[in-house]
Amino acid sequence: MARLDKQQILTDLRATYGATVDRKQLLAYEQAHGFNARAIVSIVRVTCPRVGKGLYGLVEGAAAPTVPVVEKTPKVAKTPKVAKTPKVATTPVPQVIDPVITTAPTDAPTSFALTASTSRADLVASVKAFAAAADSLSPVPSVSDAFVPFGDFAVVRAIVRSRSFHPVFITGDSGNGKTFQVEQACAAENREYLRVNITEETDEDDLIGGFRLKHGETVFELGPVPVAMLRGAVLLLDEVDLAGPKVMCLQPVLEGRPLTIKKLGITIHPSNGFTVVATANTKGRGNDTGRFVGTNLLNEAFLERFPITLEQQYPGVATEKKILTKTYQSLTGQTPTATQVSFFETLAKWADAIRATYLEGGIDDLISTRRLVHIVKTSTIVDRDLDAITLCLNRFDSETKAKLLDFWSKLTADGTAADVPATTV
Repeated sequence: MARLDKQQILTDLRATYGATVDRKQLLAYEQAHGFNARAIVSIVRVTCPRVGKGLYGLVEGAAAPTVPVVEKTPKVAKTPKVAKTPKVATTPVPQVIDPVITTAPTDAPTSFALTASTSRADLVASVKAFAAAADSLSPVPSVSDAFVPFGDFAVVRAIVRSRSFHPVFITGDSGNGKTFQVEQACAAENREYLRVNITEETDEDDLIGGFRLKHGETVFELGPVPVAMLRGAVLLLDEVDLAGPKVMCLQPVLEGRPLTIKKLGITIHPSNGFTVVATANTKGRGNDTGRFVGTNLLNEAFLERFPITLEQQYPGVATEKKILTKTYQSLTGQTPTATQVSFFETLAKWADAIRATYLEGGIDDLISTRRLVHIVKTSTIVDRDLDAITLCLNRFDSETKAKLLDFWSKLTADGTAADVPATTV
């Protein structure tokens, strides 16, 4: 059996593939030169530094044991195939459609390996490689056909467009489009956007990153905050008033200062365009109405890092009618009839009247814009509009549901909703 020196193999790899080589190329090299399976992969993994996911830098001067060359066994001629008996036609089987699952590209690293021999230069190079390839982790959102701007959307879009670091705290009732407007501002301005849903359990490891065990190898995985900083993306902290004290690790980030990752001993500086937006149902002072269970008192020093706070209200009747109309068009691809448009307008007036009654203490709950969208979507599936309303009101207790349906029956008793006062935007 012929034998080759490891250094000769590395020299040949450099001559063939250049300064770096990936696992697929190593397997192809093994097959082309008749080496044992994974022999060359093992040599490179032990000798060369890893510079990315499945990517190695070819270094010079590595001494090594020799690797035997195994000659390929000649292939045995296959037995001629016997003609198959024609199949009898059967009833077609319905096709099963696989679910659509998207992943990051195979060449986009989501973590990088660290060993005792990893140098500071290798670590910095790995982080830079991560930042360059992590666009799949903070994509530009798609423009929604159903979106209708209202409220302070122009302010949010102006901040996103400016690429200035200017954190924003958006507060308001559930289902009134707080998160949606931030996403659509980024879509309109072609800005990368990274959303993090905050819970009481969210901690530094979730936000900044930490060590993980993957395929028997210890790696460090950067969290969403440094990813957004490196990419210059808009970072959305969704439902931030559910957070506990552990989010205080974001203090330097909310000041626009560099972030030191203590576990790595490196400091990441925010790239141009990076900013933070937080959404919440409260202003960080908790809630005593029972509607937002789990919201916490946020630290005053944390809240002070947000220069501006936007108070998001529900849209007025005219805007909400337009939202429901565009939602229907987006769902069905059809232009609604005059009867359907009238239904959407009545829904908007119904929700507006309920909200006014709620503020006066006459009812214990209200109808959100999101709930109206649910009703419109349900109405495209079931036969009757009233059935759609009833199905979407079943989430409320019996007494509240009865009051909400009573509002609807009074509103539509004469076939019109014209006599109900409506707020406008």
